[in-house]
Formats: sequence, structure tokens, C-alpha cells
Amino acid sequence: MSFSGKVVLVTGASSGIGAATAILFSKEGASVAIVGRNETKLSNIAQKCTQAGAKPLVIRADVANEKEASTIIKKTVDHFGKLDVLVNNAGIVKKASVADPNILKVFDENINTNLRSIVQLTSLAAPFLVATKGNIVNVSSVASTKVIGENYMSYCVSKVGVDHFTRCAALDLAASGVRVNSVNPGPVKTDIAENCGLAPAGTGDIAWEYAKAVTALNRYAEPEEIADVIAFLASDKAKSVTGSIYVADNGQLLK
Repeated sequence: MSFSGKVVLVTGASSGIGAATAILFSKEGASVAIVGRNETKLSNIAQKCTQAGAKPLVIRADVANEKEASTIIKKTVDHFGKLDVLVNNAGIVKKASVADPNILKVFDENINTNLRSIVQLTSLAAPFLVATKGNIVNVSSVASTKVIGENYMSYCVSKVGVDHFTRCAALDLAASGVRVNSVNPGPVKTDIAENCGLAPAGTGDIAWEYAKAVTALNRYAEPEEIADVIAFLASDKAKSVTGSIYVADNGQLLK
């Protein structure tokens, strides 16, 4: 799948699925803009993108911050002249029981990063994607379909919103030739658990062994596997696909 001449914007690109996606698009010839909060990690991924293809545009921004997020699309288009693909990947996992006195704070944190930012960036990107007949790939989760555990209500609800927003946006933009889809992973071996404070540093291997057990195939995915699905949906090979929720979960929803 060649993306030569295409401009791709990836949020949450400093690690995990976003990083793998940015590197893959760079390898396939795209001009890539990478967005994240951690400048050190972004710099590291920028080097890998450069080695794979071309030097990316690095944008340090928190997508949950409306003011910072409002500059992302403009910076990308100002730098590259257009936008062909928007990958809304940035996400967090914050846990709290519905009985927790701080539930609204936790709920807002999940919604603002996982859903509200996608609405904002999609709205800002839409005119440029219409101009290029581009497309959007949102990164959701099997948590949109299945409650993945106690105290995950806020995260699960945010991902339900991503799925339904994907369908709504796909319908809204279809007449303009813009496709919108989502990828819904199950367990993917990234550092999200440590980043979000859900697992102490160094305990990841134990958690990932458990993650394998909740899938039918008894395995977790590597970030590069999800990046492959994202690239397919963004490519002309998927030109008839819009409003779709692509599950890549090693059979987690089957158990």
C-alpha cells in the first residue's frame, strides 16, 4: 500500500499504536505529522519515521486541551499544504467506580481525550479532507462492545461514543467523498497501562500474560498489527468501506 504524495496526521503518536502507525505510513511514502504530549518520546519516534521514510512534522499538543488541539490541523496543513488522512489514535484509560465521589472528574478525563478531541479534530479537518477526498480512521476498542472489567465505565462509554460518532461522521461526510472508519483492538502490548498509572513499572509482563488469557487465540497483538489495519482502511484498497467498526481483538469478544 503506497501512500506516496499523501499527508497523514496521527495523534497519540509518541508510543504504542500511534507510533507504529506513524512509522508505517512513513515507510509507505507518506508525509506524516505526529502529535503527542511527551516531547522526548515524540523525538524518538520522529527519528524512526525519518529512518523509515522522511522527517515528520512534530506537534507537541494535548488533544484534551481544546486550545492546543485547535492548532493541530492548521499546523499540519500550513506545513504540508493539505491533509489526506486523519488518524485519531490518542487515548487514555482512567478507572473509577460509579460510586466513587470523583467519578465525574474521571468521566470527563476519559471523554475529553477519547471522544471530545475526536469530534473537534474531525470538524476542523473536514474541509481539508473534503478537498482531497481523504479519510479518517478512529482508534476505538472492544470496550465499546464489552464491559472489560470493574471500574472501567468511563473508558467503555467513551469508546461507545467513538464508534457511534464514527458512523454519524461517515454519513455526514459521505456525500463529500470522505470515508470514516474505526479500528477496535483488544489487548495490544503497549505501555498504556503504565502511562495511565494502571500498572506499576516493571509489572507489564504479568499483565500481558493475563491479557492473552482473555482472547480466543490466546495472544495479544503487537502495535504493528493494528497499524496494518489502520493503513488498510486509509488506503484505496478500502475505498468501499465507510462507517465500519473493524475489530482486531484476537477473539476477545468471543470469550
